[in-house]
Amino acid sequence: MSDLTAKQEAFALACVETGHAAEAYRRTHDVGADTRPETVWSEASRLLADPQVFSRVRHLQQQARDLAMVSIGTLMAELELVRVKAMEDDKGASAAISAIMGKARLHGLLIDKAEVTGKAGAPLSSTVDELSKNDIARRVAFLLAQGLPDAAE
Repeated sequence: MSDLTAKQEAFALACVETGHAAEAYRRTHDVGADTRPETVWSEASRLLADPQVFSRVRHLQQQARDLAMVSIGTLMAELELVRVKAMEDDKGASAAISAIMGKARLHGLLIDKAEVTGKAGAPLSSTVDELSKNDIARRVAFLLAQGLPDAAE
């Protein structure tokens, strides 16, 4: 195991369990009812930006995939069965596909992408070198709110 603290390890485990860094932070740290969501997102993104924590999350996700024997191949086989079923019956196939896609997201095999823009949809004009640590944390927190990203890939 890595040199993570007990809280970092608990956070990594909760990230894999919930699929959401902010929820993992809420479960593993003292977060009051009056804590602003932006604060939780920022702290969760700070933890996830730590290379050791991020690496541990990735390792745990791989272990979960291996344990469940979930792969792109198995998901594709399930999707093909659902497609065939959908050809026979118009009802129910949508829910089955949603469930399979949820499994893919849960195991980190499907990543929703989000485009980050400035105010009123304007493009971001600054570069990463010009951004403060708080700006970067806010942008990462926004992405985390959309789901656990594949930031290292």
